Amino acid sequence: MKRLFGTDGIRGVAGESPLDAATVRLFGAALGRVVQQEIRTRKDQHTPTRAAVVLGRDTRESGDWLRNAVACGLASEGVHAIDAGVITTPGLALCARRGDFDAGVMISASHNPFHDNGLKVFGHDGTKLPDAMEREIEALILDHGLADPGNGEDPTPEIDPELQRWYIDYLEQCVSGERAFSGARIVLDCANGSASSIAPETFRFHGAEIEVIGAAPDGRNINLDCGSTHLDRMAQVVKDGGYDMGIAFDGDADRALAVDRKGRIVDGDHILYLLARRLKQDGALDGDAVVATIMSNLWLEQRLEAEGIRLLRAPVGDKYVRERMMSEDSVLGGEQSGHIIFSRLATTGDGILTGLLLLETLKRSDQPLEAILDGITPCPQVLLNVRVSEKPDLREHATIGPAVRSAEESLGSEGRVVLRYSGTEPLARVMVEGNDAGQVKRHAEDLVAVIERELGG
Repeated sequence: MKRLFGTDGIRGVAGESPLDAATVRLFGAALGRVVQQEIRTRKDQHTPTRAAVVLGRDTRESGDWLRNAVACGLASEGVHAIDAGVITTPGLALCARRGDFDAGVMISASHNPFHDNGLKVFGHDGTKLPDAMEREIEALILDHGLADPGNGEDPTPEIDPELQRWYIDYLEQCVSGERAFSGARIVLDCANGSASSIAPETFRFHGAEIEVIGAAPDGRNINLDCGSTHLDRMAQVVKDGGYDMGIAFDGDADRALAVDRKGRIVDGDHILYLLARRLKQDGALDGDAVVATIMSNLWLEQRLEAEGIRLLRAPVGDKYVRERMMSEDSVLGGEQSGHIIFSRLATTGDGILTGLLLLETLKRSDQPLEAILDGITPCPQVLLNVRVSEKPDLREHATIGPAVRSAEESLGSEGRVVLRYSGTEPLARVMVEGNDAGQVKRHAEDLVAVIERELGG
């Protein structure tokens, strides 16, 4: 089990362990040491004159001092830090991959409220670190007695404003055709986060008429009643203004969800279906396969199968989706939450890129978005959490395992039971889906009761 890293980096309340200044400096030092080791063993003979790590952040008020603490730790190991400023997580990943950097650190807590923050680490190839490397960093911080490198105010690294420009220029090249979105009327909700200045510029470049909300960050309003986790406001703006659709990002814009003209939610499963169908028609869906997670709804699997497309499943977390995509040579994958990965264009989920390609796909379609949604009926799905005091293998547990198998036998081939633990909280997550809503609800509640009785914390 990892001790600091969760499914998407290190996350917590800014200023409290493990995101207190001292621990963050130790993180920087540990990362710096791992980076130096990686440079010495790298097979591509990359030998920089000075090891360098690019840092980026979203709009939280804690971002500046966390950046400085990371930079201080890196400097203690002889690693230079360059600041990309406020940028999206995929923008930071692009900088790490295409710039002269050995790693990248994005300071963000994604869709969480402003008082939280986090550290997402990317290798020099722009992908999130494998679990083994995260454990190595954890061991250096927790077990090897690293001394806090701080001795006063942490230094402020130099900022390179060209890095954000570089990312915007890249996004503008990902859609073909001059003013490809001319005539499209859309709403963008930027979650008062990283996308606030980047997304509007990019969509306007392609000729879209846009209404922008959630683009006035003040350090504390990131994700506050806006963005991809709060779609009601955007849906109302779309309906009231007669817009074609709305696209909402989370705080660091590595995910996107949408709404149609009627204000209905277009989640990651819908987006995967629309893009997979387009790629299949274009002959560009390598292996005729799409990677999703264990949480994607059964309707997606069934509809893709009808289109001659296989659905492959990975554990929750876009890092694990990416790993499965690489092992299967797949070009498209993602999560229900809106993390969508296009391996030909990006190494991680990119909300702005997702919005661009979704709009491009719909412009080419012979059906409006709302007509496509009318033809989709998701399978009933219930997701419940239960607090636990320990985390044994649920399926091997003497009491819980048989209860799970009994539920699966009752559901048959038309249903699923998914059990997993939270990576950051003492919670077991129980997901049941099938064709009968009442049956699904009953099995989910029964399993929660069994887990609570056996493992309740």
